[in-house]
Amino acid sequence: MSYLTHLKCRECSRTYTDTPIAACEECWAPLEAVYDYARLWADLRRDELAARPANMWRYRELLPLRGEPSVGRETGFTPLVAAPRLARALGAREVYLKNDAVNHPTLSFKDRVVAVALSKAREFGFDTVGCSSTGNLANAVAAQAAAGGFKAFIFVPADLENEKIVATQVYGATLVKIQGNYDQVNRLCAEIAQKHDWGLVNVNLRSYYAEGSKTVGYEIAEQLGWRLPQNIVVPMAGGALITKIAKAFGELTQLGWVEPHANGATRFFGAQASGCSPITTAARLGTTEIQPQKPRTIAKSLAIGNPADGPYAVKTILNSGGTGADASDDEIVEGIRLLAETEGLFTETAGGVTVAVARKLLKSRQINPEESLVLVITGNGLKTIGAVNGSLGESVSIRPKLEDFEEQCLGLAAAAATA
Repeated sequence: MSYLTHLKCRECSRTYTDTPIAACEECWAPLEAVYDYARLWADLRRDELAARPANMWRYRELLPLRGEPSVGRETGFTPLVAAPRLARALGAREVYLKNDAVNHPTLSFKDRVVAVALSKAREFGFDTVGCSSTGNLANAVAAQAAAGGFKAFIFVPADLENEKIVATQVYGATLVKIQGNYDQVNRLCAEIAQKHDWGLVNVNLRSYYAEGSKTVGYEIAEQLGWRLPQNIVVPMAGGALITKIAKAFGELTQLGWVEPHANGATRFFGAQASGCSPITTAARLGTTEIQPQKPRTIAKSLAIGNPADGPYAVKTILNSGGTGADASDDEIVEGIRLLAETEGLFTETAGGVTVAVARKLLKSRQINPEESLVLVITGNGLKTIGAVNGSLGESVSIRPKLEDFEEQCLGLAAAAATA
């Protein structure tokens, strides 16, 4: 049973039926999926979820499908990891990592949105799907299109990390490299969607695709024992993830499944790279006016200079009492290494941004170190190995002799301990 009622324009409130449409035909603003919460509240109880499989579809009534999912049935319900060693390094009391670096099947949170988008594409009768992507979405669409029997066309900037290129082509998708940045790639995809009867997940299926990100929020609340964190740091590219986590927390509160904190609702903090920070720049200025930027950062998965959901991400941040901050390339690498060395979790550059920004916000007391904090880790470090090349030092090479080990390895370890 579906509880989706219609799509609604975020700006002019014009409504649309359940249909693949890129944006409002009146004002070109994004469309939002709307649900019958009164009926959902009457039909569903929180304790029913415990008996369901541990995947994102345990929250199926809050997702925009009419029937059962056709792809991504094992996606989601990734670990929420307590991170005490990282917390000590950051100077915080209680830190958790929402670890979508181990999501099924392609090791990023994009697996969630694609599971919804391609299941919706099947409902609409599309046989060909595609996307514009900075990497993780390309991997997820290619993989789940292969599993679902779709033809797939993936459009990416030509300078994308080779790891993400390989992890897209291996699934048999047609990969098209565009000589331009992500915003130029996305404009081309919008033109393709107008001419071809294809389901492009972040164009004419975007209203449905973005809803998959809500499951990050549902899972965080459930894994915290149906509590909401007091603070959350979310990396931002197009800005949809942070807005949808906020929507999820709002839905859970509306359904009476969680209670807001005595000191107010969760504060949202947006994280971007210094070389591409249109949303965090606007948030710090206290405006929803997004000034597009030309990306120059190693965090290519966040390199969207003109983010579609930027104004709504800023509203989410500011309305919660949070703020935005960014991290330089060097700080991103430091964040990756800090997370790996304290918690044994290897994240891609977006995760390095999240850790580095959390460190800054805690140091400046913009995040209260005595309050609970969730860091959203959206992708796996194996996707961006090149980012940390050259920062790890040389390994030791010895003969298979005990004396070599004791002289070179133990000696080095002792020297490092006293440094």
